[in-house]
Amino acid sequence: MSRISLYVMVAVFLIAGLSLTLYRHIELQVPWTPGETRQVWHVEGLVSFEAHGDPVKVSLALPDNPGGFRLLSEHTASPGYGLHYVDTEVGRRAEWTIRQATGRQQIYYSVQFLVDDGSQTRAATPALPDTVVWEHPLGTSAQQVIDAARERSADAFSFTRELARRFTDEPAGDENIRLLMSRFDTPELLVRLLHQAGIAARLEHGLILEDGRRRQVLEPWVGVFDGDQRLLLNPRTGKTGQPDNLLLWEAGGSPVLEVQGGTESRITYSMLRRDEPAAVAAQTDLEAGGVMGFSIHSLPLEEQALFKNILLIPIGALVVVILRVLVGIKTSGTFMPVLIALAFMQTTLLTGLIAFLLIVSTGLMIRSYLSHLNLLLVARVSAVIITVILIISAYSLLAYRLGFNEGLVITFFPMIILSWTIERMSILWEEEGAREVFIQGGGSLLTAVLAFLAMDHPVVQHLTFNFLGLQLILMALILLLGNYSGYRLLELRRFSPLGHSRD
Repeated sequence: MSRISLYVMVAVFLIAGLSLTLYRHIELQVPWTPGETRQVWHVEGLVSFEAHGDPVKVSLALPDNPGGFRLLSEHTASPGYGLHYVDTEVGRRAEWTIRQATGRQQIYYSVQFLVDDGSQTRAATPALPDTVVWEHPLGTSAQQVIDAARERSADAFSFTRELARRFTDEPAGDENIRLLMSRFDTPELLVRLLHQAGIAARLEHGLILEDGRRRQVLEPWVGVFDGDQRLLLNPRTGKTGQPDNLLLWEAGGSPVLEVQGGTESRITYSMLRRDEPAAVAAQTDLEAGGVMGFSIHSLPLEEQALFKNILLIPIGALVVVILRVLVGIKTSGTFMPVLIALAFMQTTLLTGLIAFLLIVSTGLMIRSYLSHLNLLLVARVSAVIITVILIISAYSLLAYRLGFNEGLVITFFPMIILSWTIERMSILWEEEGAREVFIQGGGSLLTAVLAFLAMDHPVVQHLTFNFLGLQLILMALILLLGNYSGYRLLELRRFSPLGHSRD
């Protein structure tokens, strides 16, 4: 029953860890490797108008996760104005209000978007108007254009393409089209004709993103709906589909900008593209999505740096378990190599190895003298601790005097652990001899070096810090290894005489 319980626990940890890890990668866009970059667009809208001393209300349509992009953050600069964000049936809007304003007014709205191919535009199908009103000569022309396009189409989308082709390829050769275009702009005219044909459509406004462009304006597009399907039409070219660099700013059919109490209003856009590390972009996305309250990334940077090292300890523990349970390497202390590996991460490997050997060898010589004093265990270990502190201080001062600044990092070694290591090795020397001391000491150093190599890898550091579900996966692996009861790799040497006897 205990074995079944163990396997159930391992399965729960594995499923939970994999689920959390995949969720952060797929849904929260956290990358697998630290070197990945993501494209982020910084767009700034400038609203300007002339105020005449009256109360002013400015309403601006805001983008809400348009297709191909994900909203990261947004900011405004409007001194003296009150600001409210309003959710309407057709989308989000920002409203600025002030009791009295005079002269030229400027309001800034800046937003950051992460390029996300998996993001889809959420747009509800608009309702068809009851009737489309035309002036007397225009109604007949509109119906003739509709009938001609319907003959060469099979459904709503093919009808839209045929209708757009007539306006882009044959406008001069068709009297009906020339008449209609003399009274309406092409985007509005296409929407009216689609409504007349019983097809749901509306005007949408998008921004063509080009790095470094300034004072750009929104361009009208036509959204066509057929059930749950949606088609985007460029009324200037007749092409369908959404370009990769098109940011749909307003997709609900409402006015982009409304100003009450002002005149000569307009909005222009400036844009800048940046390639940011994917981890930074994902962190910004988490902050914007409100997930940060349950993430290590919400902590101050100093605490984040501390946790980045703490979360590496299970990697070192897994290395120790593999080497001791499967390989059979002996170490002086169970997890002392993990702490030594953490010290190596602060000192670099070569400097750490030299410092470790100097401290332990000097400590063993002093400990051999203390053994002749017949001290109690507590007093002896305390004396060893003080000795280790003095050794570290002496070596640091000596290295500084000689100009070896690398020697100053010797202070990163865990003094208590080193003291107990010296105490254990000294007792082992007295009971088992020098050979066993070298075996366990060498095994500890080998384990510490391998743990350091695993913990110091940039990909490992990135994964452990950004995917906390990996801790559960490591727990499951360690539990499985803890249930191993077979031969260790180094124990197989005892069977070598059997092979020779067969020969």
